[in-house]
Amino acid sequence: MTGARAADAAAVVRTVETAFRIESARIIASVTRIVRDVGLAEEIAQDALVAALERWPRTGVPDRPGAWLTATAKHRAIDLVRRKETYARKLAEVGRSLEDMPPPPEPADPDDIDDDLLRLIFTACHPVLSTAARIALTLRLLGGLTTGEIARAFLTSEATVAQRIVRAKRTLASAAVPFEVPYGAEREARLSSVLEVVYLIFNEGYAATAGDDLVRPALCEDALRLARVLAGLMPDEPEVHGLAALLELQASRIPARTGPDGEPVLLADQDRTRWNRMLILRGMEALRRAGGGPYSLQAAIAAQHARQVRYADTDWAAIAALYGRLLELAPSPVVALNRAVAVGMAEGPAAGLELVDALAGEPALKDYHLLPSVRGDLLERLGRGPEARTEFTRAAALTRNARERDLLLRRAARADPAGA
Repeated sequence: MTGARAADAAAVVRTVETAFRIESARIIASVTRIVRDVGLAEEIAQDALVAALERWPRTGVPDRPGAWLTATAKHRAIDLVRRKETYARKLAEVGRSLEDMPPPPEPADPDDIDDDLLRLIFTACHPVLSTAARIALTLRLLGGLTTGEIARAFLTSEATVAQRIVRAKRTLASAAVPFEVPYGAEREARLSSVLEVVYLIFNEGYAATAGDDLVRPALCEDALRLARVLAGLMPDEPEVHGLAALLELQASRIPARTGPDGEPVLLADQDRTRWNRMLILRGMEALRRAGGGPYSLQAAIAAQHARQVRYADTDWAAIAALYGRLLELAPSPVVALNRAVAVGMAEGPAAGLELVDALAGEPALKDYHLLPSVRGDLLERLGRGPEARTEFTRAAALTRNARERDLLLRRAARADPAGA
């Protein structure tokens, strides 16, 4: 093969992979409606990818790559349904017209694809699955990530991720989870599960729990994309817009959260000219459509920071009040700790320390490194350096993130230079 032909073939392969990455979620969603099995649907989608890799280098890239991949996958799905007697009932469900004519190159009604995609989201995030399984399956089916990419993002082995995904598919099949968008009383609980998965994916990217990097932007981007898809598919759900607003506003700070060498930069020290103004505008627009749920309140808190050009102008009293409302709506020790930080800024470190000390016995915060970290900050501001150093050192021992550990140790040394 000549160099030019090899380059052309490589370009086609990249086109195939890019098209599949973009369209895979919609392809899997469309096929799942036919075969009613997400595991089987993913295998069929992979078959379509292989077919494209075999054919496009010879025939050229079609005008609509996504439509070609979708049509090929749906043809294979229908053929499989026809061949297996056990799928006779499912064939009847997709319509008699499929007996007489092949599927069109692309759906006549775009809403059909959107409905299928929403069904896939609710299926991948079904509460019957563990949190880890929901996250892995969502990134695989909806994010288009490979098993290796998911493993690297969460600092675990490919075998572990692969096992989670396989088990998740089996669980969905054995539980006979319907491929549908829930309605009525079940909808709120199921939507809460979906939003939680997207939120957790973003959080792991925004503040990595372990490893050498504080931020993993790729995970944030995946979560942002999912939140935007959900907002487009569910325009009448205020809390969906609340989550979208929260993620847009938080993501706007990412460029300023780390220094040149990847070291963490505290909010007070961030160069706000590096905050992404486009994401802030998108977040504010989504916030206007949000409601009064937990994600919407967190978005309102993030908006308080985004509105200020200088850290010194932050309205900490307003933030403390919003955390108070959030604590009433969704009580948790972590929310209480965040409110204590805001109170410490609005009313002084002594007031904040009183609230933090009241949380010392909370079992959920026993190994949470931010509890001693917050306490260290308040003690340092009160001039109690040796105590602050002890708290920062304890926080450093609890965190599994190397960048955060280094920051906490530097703060410990700064709080009590003599002791260090």
